[in-house]
Amino acid sequence: MADHHRVRVGDVSMAYRVSGDPDAPPLVLLHALGENATDWAGVAPAFTRHWRVYAPDLRGHGESDHPGDYSFDLMRDDVVGFLDALGLTRVDLIGHSMGGVVAYLLAGKHPERVGRLVLEDVPPPLPREPTLSTRPEGPLSFDWAAVAAVKAQVDVPDPAWLAGLGGIGAPTLVVAGGPQSHVPQDRIAEMAHRIPDCRVVTIPAGHLVHAAMPAEFTETVLRFLRPADARNQTHGR
Repeated sequence: MADHHRVRVGDVSMAYRVSGDPDAPPLVLLHALGENATDWAGVAPAFTRHWRVYAPDLRGHGESDHPGDYSFDLMRDDVVGFLDALGLTRVDLIGHSMGGVVAYLLAGKHPERVGRLVLEDVPPPLPREPTLSTRPEGPLSFDWAAVAAVKAQVDVPDPAWLAGLGGIGAPTLVVAGGPQSHVPQDRIAEMAHRIPDCRVVTIPAGHLVHAAMPAEFTETVLRFLRPADARNQTHGR
């Protein structure tokens, strides 16, 4: 059972869920656009056996503040402030889609803060043809203004983001969703090629890999995050 907490980070109050042994090493999970910390509920228990798992609601999402000001750089800085506020010097980091962009920006700017990095079906920092989004009817658990802000930056990313991939020092796993995903898989491969120590695994589940195929996702990620365990299993056969 995850505990619910809040922490002040600059001008934003961030809600987060935490579970696992307080003495275990930290693992941080960053959700996609329109989601929140609860999106990780199906896979978090597999990680709490080995880590203290932190899942924040990014600004404009869930129970965190909805300040009306949104960008990937602000979200990246929020997460750095979140780590600082909780005294987390170095973490393993998993990000899905929007959360993956935040994760690779953080890992590129602050390589000393990330031990291992997992990017789940993440839009690469390459320009794409803009698309329109229609607001769903009824109340939302996120600020719709964040959608326009985030999509604009995904459509026309800062050129520095592409160069920044080369500054990622953490061993990195890219989990691609395969042909059913709306994210072009050849572009994911190009992004991975620019990260110095990176491997790509395709799980043909579409964009929502950890939700659609949670067992396959957690097995793949655990093998990457705990390579000693995978070696021991192989040697024991």
